[in-house]
Amino acid sequence: MIILVNIPSYFTLDYGGFFFGTSTMKEMQQIDLHGLRHKPALLLVQKKLDELVKQGSFSLTIITGNSTVLQERIFEEFLYPSDFNYYIPSWNLGQIIVEKVRL
Repeated sequence: MIILVNIPSYFTLDYGGFFFGTSTMKEMQQIDLHGLRHKPALLLVQKKLDELVKQGSFSLTIITGNSTVLQERIFEEFLYPSDFNYYIPSWNLGQIIVEKVRL
């Protein structure tokens, strides 16, 4: 049984001469929205996502801090209507990780 998963660019697997990884993915990038009001923060997120989509596969960490309202706006305006993979990691609830893998 083979299970396919999205593997971030910083992970590669080598099993007996077979190489599995995401060679088309760039380094993980991040934007920090601390101290920004919601409107400029959302514009920055939109600009960064538009820029990264043109490049192909990407991994982006959006640092929101403790603003659950800002997180919800990012989800509603950009992530829910998209085909990106995204999640809030359990080890840091103040960030959103967004990934797109183009095969």
